[in-house]
Amino acid sequence: MIEFSDRLKALPPYLFVEIDKAKREAIAQGRDVINLGVGDPDQRTHQPIIDAMKKALEDANNHHYPFDAGVPQLRVEIAQWFKKRFGVDLDPATELYPLIGSKEGIAHLPLGVINGGDKVLLTQPAYPAYQAAVTFAGGKIQYLSLKAGNGWLPKMEDIEKAKNAKAIFVCYPNNPTSATVDKKFYEDLVAVCRAKGMIIVSDLAYSEVYYDGIKPPSILEVDGAKDIAIEFHSFSKTYYMTGWRLGWACGNSMLVAALAKVKSNCDSGVFNAVQYAGIAALHMDGRDIDDMRAEYQTRREALINGLRSIGWKIAAPQATFYVWAKIPSKFNDSMECAKVFLDQADIVVTPGIGFGKAGEGYVRMALTVSTQRIHQAVERIKKIL
Repeated sequence: MIEFSDRLKALPPYLFVEIDKAKREAIAQGRDVINLGVGDPDQRTHQPIIDAMKKALEDANNHHYPFDAGVPQLRVEIAQWFKKRFGVDLDPATELYPLIGSKEGIAHLPLGVINGGDKVLLTQPAYPAYQAAVTFAGGKIQYLSLKAGNGWLPKMEDIEKAKNAKAIFVCYPNNPTSATVDKKFYEDLVAVCRAKGMIIVSDLAYSEVYYDGIKPPSILEVDGAKDIAIEFHSFSKTYYMTGWRLGWACGNSMLVAALAKVKSNCDSGVFNAVQYAGIAALHMDGRDIDDMRAEYQTRREALINGLRSIGWKIAAPQATFYVWAKIPSKFNDSMECAKVFLDQADIVVTPGIGFGKAGEGYVRMALTVSTQRIHQAVERIKKIL
């Protein structure tokens, strides 16, 4: 009899697959579903990116195996973008590496640096991919519960007390809570982890989805961070390129090399035409990115103000396109809340429990539908509450 491996059995059902299944069933029944679940931008990829892809497709040189380390021009362009955005110099040859989406890189990194039984610190609630990545590498997870009272940040004393931890994963702006940090947080984290010899894995996928002009920092802005840290970036959210699968890792050269060695045994790199599309994205007019942020801010105000008007008090996020909300008191838990929303209002939201036990009592709503649909969602929720 064929069975799943023990490592697969150790994982809970992947949250977003289960949500998508329920959504599809509702749509198949002819229901008008408003999807505030998975964070997949609803906007079309910008035309210059599409045009660059078309041009690259016509070049027969791109029809072969891609460069494992990426098209050299892409690595140089990423380094230039990083310098302009964060003021940090990166060596394109040794300190950054293109990925088939940042999720892929996050999944592969632990295989290169985590041995069986190594302790890894994961904050919770958190993007479920971190747990899977560490589990597949045989790591032992110690969770650091995040609390609203502490701004959804881990406490430095808890990190200091963790004995024999090999690495810690952090994500700010945070998925799912939308919490942000300042440079001081990273300075403290780097100081603690350098003293303990602990690797820092920073997921900065939402670096460009911010509001009110408050730009999220990179951990690599901190002196000494390159000694222990690797950071993951994505084209998906910034450039409406979720389906294109393109991102990069950057930071400590040994961590980048470990990831590259794992990847060389698992894949053959990113399709060259997609890499040239990424170059076009990095050259885009900054006003297009400003427009993206303005659109999400309009949607944020529509959802937050709409829900507040019906008595649901929610803090406005300062970054990401997620709203993290404590469930109304009439519900016992987040799964019940999400089920009622779908069954009675045809609205998909993500239950907080799917991001770990510390996420219980909350739901996550994505601002990835039009303002008109958000207003409709508020009206539907009003009938339930």
